[in-house]
Amino acid sequence: MGVVSDKARFSGLQRKEEVSVLASASFVGKLHSGGLSALAWKRPPPVACGSMTREKLIDFLQRADLINGPQATEIARSFAPLQLRKNEVLQPFGRVSDAYFFLDQGLLRAFVQDAEGNEVTTRFYSSGHVALDASSFFNRTPAQQQIHALTPCQGWVLSYQQLNTLFHARPEFREFGRSVLVGALATLQERMLDQIRETARTRYEKLLRTSPAVLQHAPLKYIASYLGVTDSSLSRLRGNA
Repeated sequence: MGVVSDKARFSGLQRKEEVSVLASASFVGKLHSGGLSALAWKRPPPVACGSMTREKLIDFLQRADLINGPQATEIARSFAPLQLRKNEVLQPFGRVSDAYFFLDQGLLRAFVQDAEGNEVTTRFYSSGHVALDASSFFNRTPAQQQIHALTPCQGWVLSYQQLNTLFHARPEFREFGRSVLVGALATLQERMLDQIRETARTRYEKLLRTSPAVLQHAPLKYIASYLGVTDSSLSRLRGNA
């Protein structure tokens, strides 16, 4: 595939992702309500996660300095533990998302399919981040991307209804949610600009620096599609690193 078509494909995928984040931000501002669609995805049932504690989740909730320690501890109690096996799907195509998933351990991948049916990686989620299809979750629409576990994963999850209830009941959590979405939009813009301005080598080195778990656990073909390069180009980049 040529460079022009690769960039055009990436641009289209980025526009879809940007709409997803903007729609989610609109939800937090309006706090609209609504029941689950008939297509709503029923996430795997919460399970006991051994000795896993909510420590990372509580730290995450305090990261933006909008929630204090006691508030974070109380909010964290609303999250249920969830484990995923390697290759297990957190969010399938065509189903309405019902999992606001804070990843405590592991690595997740989100991807879409292009017009030819090829998988294109849109994002990796590592420990300490929230994984979800934002547009599907907040707008109650069928997901256009799939999220699956690249490694065994465990973390903490809220349903749409639980999150909506917390947003209404706890203004500090609502503001925190807004800050998370603003951060996601800024990250998306940065990645979009990097794809236009930076060389493939620079993008690869940035991924190596900021997300070492991705280079350690993700198959090369997933990383290549995320960077917008061919498998052979990525192999050369790795060889010259």
